[in-house]
Amino acid sequence: METDISNNQVSSEEEKMSRSLKKFLLVLNGAMLGIGNCGGPLIQRLYFLKGGKGVWISCFLQTAGWPFIIFPLSVSYLYRRRKKGSRTKLFYISPHLFLACAVLGVLTGFDDFLAASGVSLLPVTTYSLIIATQLGFTAGFAYILVKQKFTPFTINAIFLLSVGSVVLVLHASSDRPAHETDKQYIMGFLMTLGASVLYGFVLPLIELTYKKAKQTITYTLVMEMQMVLSFFATAVCTIGMLLHKDFEAIPREARDFELGRAKYYVVMVCTAVFWQFFFMGAVGVIFCHSSLLSGVIISGLLPVTEALAVLFYDEKLRVEKVISLVLSLWGFISYFYGELRQIKKLRIRLQN
Repeated sequence: METDISNNQVSSEEEKMSRSLKKFLLVLNGAMLGIGNCGGPLIQRLYFLKGGKGVWISCFLQTAGWPFIIFPLSVSYLYRRRKKGSRTKLFYISPHLFLACAVLGVLTGFDDFLAASGVSLLPVTTYSLIIATQLGFTAGFAYILVKQKFTPFTINAIFLLSVGSVVLVLHASSDRPAHETDKQYIMGFLMTLGASVLYGFVLPLIELTYKKAKQTITYTLVMEMQMVLSFFATAVCTIGMLLHKDFEAIPREARDFELGRAKYYVVMVCTAVFWQFFFMGAVGVIFCHSSLLSGVIISGLLPVTEALAVLFYDEKLRVEKVISLVLSLWGFISYFYGELRQIKKLRIRLQN
């Protein structure tokens, strides 16, 4: 009986979610995704540039910000309780969804390790361009897992964004940091590419989880799922830290950090916040639209990340990176132009 009441409550909330509210959530989550996507790699790279050496520590910080989600969940619960009384459930997530999110969290934990390994060895500009290849993997897995439909503009966007990344790959060796060996650079390249493939798989898998859920998906439920996902990802990274005795290394790293002990911990907190923005934004965009759009935003904001890396870290913006940026921007515009055409066609059809 309690389950039936809960399901009715969720259905009622879903029905009340207006189109304008969903657009607002899409913009909000797109903004969070953009902030995390640009700021995450920059602050994470700062950790390594100024003396940090713990790959598992950096990996841990990518999802360690999950407790921040408790605040909006608490606000949502208090709001529901005020309107619906004591029968309001504390959580909506079912055991089936909890298990699915746990598996997604473990995959995300390994993806975090690959990404942290890559950003520890590569310049931000190179890292970001390789990560942008995930759009191609996202598109492929979305077609297989959720039967994603492609328009000519979508295909053109995927092609341009993928080619932009390939251009960098062909000239990647010219960007190797002076203090690193060829072996280290290649390892960083392969780790980053692996992170790109794995996250390209995780995004459509999250969308598939939404579609296969045996309950109505609301934004509150999305936040609960993200909290569970991040918790298990953090657990994977915690095990890695324990095995490598990284918890013992934190005070030593803080003491030797070039910016000072206090700023070491500020960098750690900022890393956790930026990456939590990224992950919450990614799942939110999937909820409001699709995993493909989430991938397009990640790849399309590449020029911003590149510009910030050149500005703050004085990284070189070589010709091949400029070409890659232009192709990425072109692909980003192509995708959204196609989306606008589809919306226009739908409106005309509804009017007729």
